[in-house]
Order: sequence, then structure tokens, then C-alpha cells
Amino acid sequence: MTELPSRRLSVLVVDDERPALDELAFLLGRDDRVGTVMTCDSAPEALRVLGEGAFDAVFLDVVMPGLDGLELAAVLSRFKEPPAVVFVTAHMEHAVEAFDLRAADYVLKPVREERLREAVRRIGAGASAAPAGDDTLPVELGGVTRFVNRSDVSYVEAQGDYARLHTATGSHLVRLPLTTLEQRWADAGFLRIHRSLLVSLAHVDEIRTDNGRCSVLVAGAELQVSRRHTPALRELVRRYRQGLS
Repeated sequence: MTELPSRRLSVLVVDDERPALDELAFLLGRDDRVGTVMTCDSAPEALRVLGEGAFDAVFLDVVMPGLDGLELAAVLSRFKEPPAVVFVTAHMEHAVEAFDLRAADYVLKPVREERLREAVRRIGAGASAAPAGDDTLPVELGGVTRFVNRSDVSYVEAQGDYARLHTATGSHLVRLPLTTLEQRWADAGFLRIHRSLLVSLAHVDEIRTDNGRCSVLVAGAELQVSRRHTPALRELVRRYRQGLS
């Protein structure tokens, strides 16, 4: 038997298209973990409703006339006790912006009931299971958006304007250049070892030298280190390991 949360969630659904709004409210109402479901067909109306009462979560479309979903989420993030935000949209290209706004989930239309139940589970569990201070990136897998924790990434490989995240369970392509991740994750122990490679120092198992060439063993993969980055790699690995001891 599924264990229900001690208190059912109150949610607000925001979408300017009435059929989509009604369907989402209907599906959420079928979930035993959801108690109250209210609807709004515009962001300004949603702000009015949110000002009159607290909600655990807001399910909102991205593309809406006037104040759009991303702008509404930015306003909600400044609330003293902001609700969890789940974007429900047909537009995959806004996932990175949603990540920057700390969205709990990003669900693509047409909405499948089982996918919506997963979004509700994330809210009930406090969104992501990532460690405190961890970072997450949205990745698209077969039409479903998932979130990959930075702590699970062993290394990142540049692929043009994209980056491929390598984890213990596989690899994931994200619509971000390697330089962006290098800057964002520098303080979390990630180091550029080559113009096309960024590695997590926590996942470096060995540093190898052969005929003056340096490489690192990361999660079973041997990665070449450019001569320019070799001195910094050795020093940072030494400092990182000392900091853990």
C-alpha cells in the first residue's frame, strides 16, 4: 500500500489554455497526495490568488500572454515561503531557465498521468534528493525531462555548443557550453583538464604519466590532460585530497 503524506498538498494550476488547464487540474485531483486544486488562466490572476493564501506548489505553463511562466516563477522565488514550482509546457528549450529558477520539475506536454505523479512525488519529498548545496541540470530522455545531480557527474565532455554529462548510470546531453559549467562548478571541485574536458576531482582515481604525457583515470575512463593544464591538475588534486582528510 502506498504511504500517503501526513498532509495532502494544495496546488495551483496556471495555464491560459482552458483545455490544458482543465486536464491538468483533473489529473492532479486524481492523485491521493493532492488535496486542494485551484486554477487560474493568467499569471496576474495567479499572483492575486497566491497573495490571498499559501499553496504547496504551483503547476504553470511557460508561454502565456503578458506575464509568462518564467517571470511568474521569478516573482514567486522572492516570496518569504515560496511554493514549489513545476513547469508544464510543450517547449523543451526553456528547461535551462527553469533550472536556474530552482524548479522542482519540468513536465512536457502532452502530459502523461504517471509523469505528473512523479512531479507530485518530487514535491512531497522536498523536490530533489540532491545533497544540500548540490546543483542539478535538466536533461531530456525520450521526451521526459529528468534532473541530474552535479555530485553524480564524474566528467563533462564538450560537444559543440552542448555538453555531455557522464555519470555512473550513463551519459546525458545538456544544452549548455562547457565553459558555462566550468565557471558554475569551479567551486565544487570541477577542473578543466583539456579544451573539451571538465573533470570532478572527487572522481579522479589515478593520475598517470607516460613519456611526459599526463592522463587521469575517472570512473574507469582514461582522459588525456593537456600540457597546459597538467600543473594545475596535480596541485588541485593534492589540495582537494588534503581537504577531505
